[in-house]
Amino acid sequence: MILGVIADDFTGATDVASMLVREGMRTVQVIGIPQGPSPADADAVVVALKSRTIPAADAVAQSLAALKWLQAAGARQIYFKYCSTFDSTPAGNIGPVAEALLDALGASIAIACPAFPENGRTVFRGHLFVGDQLLSDSGMREHPLTPMTDANLVRVLQAQSRGKVGLLRYDLIARGAEAARGALQALAADGVRLVVADAITNDDLRVLGEAVADAPLVTAGSGVALGLPAAYAARGWLQRDAQAAALPAVGGLAAVLSGSCSVATNAQVQHWLASGRPGLRVDPRALAAAGSRWSSRRWPSRASGWRRGRCWSTPPPSRPR
Repeated sequence: MILGVIADDFTGATDVASMLVREGMRTVQVIGIPQGPSPADADAVVVALKSRTIPAADAVAQSLAALKWLQAAGARQIYFKYCSTFDSTPAGNIGPVAEALLDALGASIAIACPAFPENGRTVFRGHLFVGDQLLSDSGMREHPLTPMTDANLVRVLQAQSRGKVGLLRYDLIARGAEAARGALQALAADGVRLVVADAITNDDLRVLGEAVADAPLVTAGSGVALGLPAAYAARGWLQRDAQAAALPAVGGLAAVLSGSCSVATNAQVQHWLASGRPGLRVDPRALAAAGSRWSSRRWPSRASGWRRGRCWSTPPPSRPR
């Protein structure tokens, strides 16, 4: 295994796994910390935790347990994956988990870069933008669990970190991987442990990937994963597989589950419904108010009836005998 990824939620784990296979890495995603050995033919394993909004001490403990398994599996590099909107608070988990991983790996410094330009997430002068808006002006400022009211990631990360937080500015990224690597070495010599890295294009992510490919730890959204496989291949560690993203064909009916209430997700749901596709709204507060007995008996029956009324409007596909 070349890369071991510790993701702070399932959807984020899927994002980074998708990025890796797109770039030719055979990648396996697991839910929770595995108990058995790692897959023999995987270039990368992504461990999906649910640690984004739990207490920081618990997030650290789970992340260190995942690290221990990935180290036993032989991972050359560890990647701590968080959301591209840097979902956290002054008491949040990104800084504590990143510093705990640095300590466990005996590493001196790691970048912090949530940039994902394809999804409109860019970082410039240490400030995170969502499309044309600063993070603090976007819908994320109203998030019920992690309201992001400050777009200055150096300030946000410093508030939750013991060590010094620095900035890798865009003008250095624009000069290429050697300049970025030299800047990181200088920051480490100055006692900086976590470095917010600017990135506004995919080319910037490729520069960062080359600059940090030899580092014990990377902390980022899924975007930086775009640049790592090419850097691994250049070092002779990886033979990129053009079929890495291929999955076995799956037949039958499908359902889409949406559990987020973000502005982007709500817009996607509205687009789905406006296109004439069916939808069933689940209100967890109403279910809780109705009591667990009603929820456990009547809700599945209601959902099943809704499904039958829509899925079987045309004859179901024939099933193999």
